[in-house]
Amino acid sequence: MLLADVVTASAAVAGTRSRTGKAAVIADLLRRAGIDEVEPVTGWLAGEARQGRLGVGWRTLSRLAGEPAAAPSLEVVEVDGALTDLAATGGAGSTARRDATVTALLAAATAEEQHFLVRLLSGELRQGALEGVVLDAVAAAAGVPSAAVRRAFMLSGRLPGTAALALTGGVAALDAVRLEVGRPVRPMLASPGASLDAALADLGPGVTVEHKLDGARIQVHRDGDVVRVWTRTLREVTGGVPELVDRVRALPCDTAVLDGETLALDDDGRPRAFQDTMSRFGSGAGGETADEGVLLSPFFFDLLHLDGRDLLDEPLHVRLDALAGLLSAEEHAPLRMPGVREPDPGQAAAVLDAALDAGHEGVVVKALGAAYAAGRRGRAWQKVKPVHTLDLVVLGAEWGYGRRSGKLSNIHLGARDPDGGEPVMVGKTFKGMTDELLDWQTRTFPAHAAERTGWGLRLRPELVVEIALDGAQRSPRYPGGVALRFARVVRYRPDKSPADADTVDAVRALLAGP
Repeated sequence: MLLADVVTASAAVAGTRSRTGKAAVIADLLRRAGIDEVEPVTGWLAGEARQGRLGVGWRTLSRLAGEPAAAPSLEVVEVDGALTDLAATGGAGSTARRDATVTALLAAATAEEQHFLVRLLSGELRQGALEGVVLDAVAAAAGVPSAAVRRAFMLSGRLPGTAALALTGGVAALDAVRLEVGRPVRPMLASPGASLDAALADLGPGVTVEHKLDGARIQVHRDGDVVRVWTRTLREVTGGVPELVDRVRALPCDTAVLDGETLALDDDGRPRAFQDTMSRFGSGAGGETADEGVLLSPFFFDLLHLDGRDLLDEPLHVRLDALAGLLSAEEHAPLRMPGVREPDPGQAAAVLDAALDAGHEGVVVKALGAAYAAGRRGRAWQKVKPVHTLDLVVLGAEWGYGRRSGKLSNIHLGARDPDGGEPVMVGKTFKGMTDELLDWQTRTFPAHAAERTGWGLRLRPELVVEIALDGAQRSPRYPGGVALRFARVVRYRPDKSPADADTVDAVRALLAGP
């Protein structure tokens, strides 16, 4: 298969807003791909090289891109091999070797192929094929149930590898994928709930209501004395959180996979600023450096595996019973996320009040009969906060005026398109920004700029910001037909990617009235 075939399919995917149309194009390409072509093609159409980040920036690619080839000749396997060489190149003289590899690759590419490769290698290939669309396409191409593909992907975390299994081994190969202690599982996500009463009415009496912390999601695996910790984006952070490792290593088990949140607490047991927690996982949204004196406290709310028994497919009440047994000793009890099972409305309200009084965000209402639906934001878990907040993508920033002159201030906000298109603009805001945050935006945004204009910068959709708002209103001004009301910045979310942002449907759900 030629790279040109992939480039043509990518353009077709970008050219349609229909989710089924996108999936059909990808499925057709996968059916035509050879065994050794499925993995790279799948990765590229999802916007990433299967080798991961290759450390080649846009400036380098622009410098090395010479005259394009007159006709397409590059094959998928040839390109994939060059990317593998790039990923393996290191040590003395590596810069020259990497430049030579990129130069040769781009010299053999047509103008359209060069454009595709530059966007792929620089992490800017956005053609509207989100993971969900590609998973649907894989299922269609292989003639297997979508649920089997999604489950295998959930457990393996590798989209190209899942596609190869489906197309070469079918359902049997997909079903053979199991949870492995030491390999992170994609986390189950919660949908925004309109209110506590609405969530209880939706899910019924068989629920648990738990605190929603203002912390960072963690997944912790233990295998004997080996404990490893991942963030919600499946980035391993074990070496930076020794106190979490020690707490889990002390539990009375041999193997376990725990899901929870962690945050920094002050001397009174109240949550410190979100930036303090995130400083332990790298630079925060304000450019903060890690504070070695900040200790993290873990709070676990789910148990996916315990001593040889996988619990993913068990209902939540079974998983909670197992978690309660694991944390039953007095010294481990503080590791359990506070909450109440099967509360009446008054008890549920008391849990919410207690969470807010303790300085937390709100509560999560969870259906006790639900299995663990990893990687999905379904209705079985609903987060309820007294103030509406949305995680949105920053699409641009305008230069300020007055005391904000010379600083990038008013930011353009986009919600995720559930059908895989570009983020849909839903508003702007300059409210809630401290001087420190304005300085950080002005320093940071140029590195994410797709275009410089007279009014400011258009940004690549890479940064996620948490926005508080009073609701939404219908508006013909924006393409989604909806706009935010009284939006203000809460904080940036370096722990989230644009794929984790809330959808435009979530914004529309906040519209008042018919």
